[in-house]
Amino acid sequence: MEYRGPARRSAQSSWSAPPFRSWVLKIFSLSSNRKENVAYLPLPPTDKESVYLAASVPQEEDQSFSVFSSQPSPDSSDDMGAFSRFISLIEVDHPKGLTHSELFLSNEDLLPVPPEKRAWKAWNFVTFWIADSFNINTWMIVSSMIQIGLSWWQAWICVWLGYGVVAPFIVLNARPGAMHHITFPVVARQSFGLWGSLWCTFNRGVMACIWYGVQASIGGSCVLVMLRAMWPSVNNIPNHLPESAGITTRDFMAFFLFWLISLPAIWFPIHKIRHLFTAKAIFVPIAGITFFIWSIVKAKGVGPIIHQPSQIHGAELGWAMVSSLMSCVSNMATLVTNAPDFASRARKPRDAVWTQLLSVPIAFSLVSFIGIIVSSSSQVIYGEAIWSPIDLLGKLLDGEPSHATRFGVWFISAAFILAQLGTNISANSISAGCDLTSLFPRFINIRRGGYIAAIIGLAMCPWQLLKSSNSFTSYLSAYSVFLSSIAGVMITEYYIVKKGRVRVSDLYTSRSDGWYYYTYGVNLRAYAAYISGILINVVGFAGATGRTVPIAATHIYQMSFFTGFGVSSLVYYLLHVFFPAQPGRVKGWEEVDVSEWKGLGVEHERHSEDGDSQSDEKEKERTASDVEVNVYKGH
Repeated sequence: MEYRGPARRSAQSSWSAPPFRSWVLKIFSLSSNRKENVAYLPLPPTDKESVYLAASVPQEEDQSFSVFSSQPSPDSSDDMGAFSRFISLIEVDHPKGLTHSELFLSNEDLLPVPPEKRAWKAWNFVTFWIADSFNINTWMIVSSMIQIGLSWWQAWICVWLGYGVVAPFIVLNARPGAMHHITFPVVARQSFGLWGSLWCTFNRGVMACIWYGVQASIGGSCVLVMLRAMWPSVNNIPNHLPESAGITTRDFMAFFLFWLISLPAIWFPIHKIRHLFTAKAIFVPIAGITFFIWSIVKAKGVGPIIHQPSQIHGAELGWAMVSSLMSCVSNMATLVTNAPDFASRARKPRDAVWTQLLSVPIAFSLVSFIGIIVSSSSQVIYGEAIWSPIDLLGKLLDGEPSHATRFGVWFISAAFILAQLGTNISANSISAGCDLTSLFPRFINIRRGGYIAAIIGLAMCPWQLLKSSNSFTSYLSAYSVFLSSIAGVMITEYYIVKKGRVRVSDLYTSRSDGWYYYTYGVNLRAYAAYISGILINVVGFAGATGRTVPIAATHIYQMSFFTGFGVSSLVYYLLHVFFPAQPGRVKGWEEVDVSEWKGLGVEHERHSEDGDSQSDEKEKERTASDVEVNVYKGH
């Protein structure tokens, strides 16, 4: 008999082996007199290589193993129809011989990341957040603060506090991914259950697809400005689209070009796409600082906004600052939720801690300051504050600009194209890819999921949604209500309920006695907590979309991320106190994978903080008399 479990053991994770009964994948006879079971068990990797233990255990003829699916006979394989061949053709790589339920739980992109793909070092997380901070959305958030009446320094304080507060949430939710090298859809199984987690990933995946289109539309505006700087005649392109299309031929051309430019970037896997963020972290800040200096020189100063006092006072000022702070937090809600996606590629768990904790508030605050100064300078140059950097660059091209001005606009707009591309890949394409992979793991991997998101982003005509009403953009911004409730449950499960303990093997098996099977694969406690976190904000959410609601509901909703997170976290904890799930109440913090393989003398390993696995020397030297041990390298 041969067993080859799909769950891989991570370099910094404790040893993890799938439960025996549900992970036996195929049976074959090695001789007419007896059967032999060959179990390939993941062991700690040595020098970045994955090591497998093949334990050959002689079995009597009448002994059997629990198998969930039988292998097709040669005759049935020969008679396979065209449809079956087509299904085989479009399937992604996954361990062979899985049951139908197991096909919904694992493929190559859902399994723990193998050592050779854990390429994100501490510096990569720094460049990732520097790259992510330089985008138009960051610029616009701080502008909205000043437009509601805050002074520039009050707005900047809100930026520091907002991103400083959200950074710990990113680190907390990223930790399971960094420790066990699993992505958000798999981490969500810990708290919501094997099948209950599908709603979370569907929820996040749909929003990622929508946001992909919205961000691509903004990227198209950057492309248009760059084309105008190169060829002013672009302004004269005639429109051949009807008014009902909601877009001109020129604007659609720019949008489609950005959409095409994005496609090659989707092809690269997560562990290699870090190079895009490194390039963006170098090139885009240079362009941003150039824009900053150019604006000050052109305006002969920083402009009047720096000297403008606050336009509101008292309680109104206080709630305006709370709302502004929360706009920064809400901007990061999606990245808080899917933080394990990138952390799963961390070389060591600690690489994803302080680098993110410090780089998030620093990077976003500096970009916001540049946005404030540039917009303040625009008020001197044009007599009005222009808060969108793309609108300001377009304004510089009006009339007959000099060659130097055109080159400067081209350089800065090209940087913004790269900025939007990186943001769309990190926040939307990869997130959608991971989420869609968990929904259809037999046919979709992260790469295919990213391309599906791109197709949906094109087909949804995002320019129509952006122009239709303010309700849609308010809805997108308000979606943090739903995501914060998911994050509250996930973080409480890992840190308070299980106190760091994870059974990775049970994340990939539908055994009814697994930790994460709960009630037919759904953790009802998680859903009760999730709904509670939404309900406390639902009235204020209605107010954000234009309905009249009480002022108290509005204030609660202004703190929606914290109220949603706090309520869902508290309810989830209390439900586990009164109705504990497996393995019952846990005492004492111990960040470890407690997966086991009973009967073969292989015990789980524990983590050291630096990410090096530690095991008992006696276990390394074990040579059971009834077990023949062979070592194989590679995944």
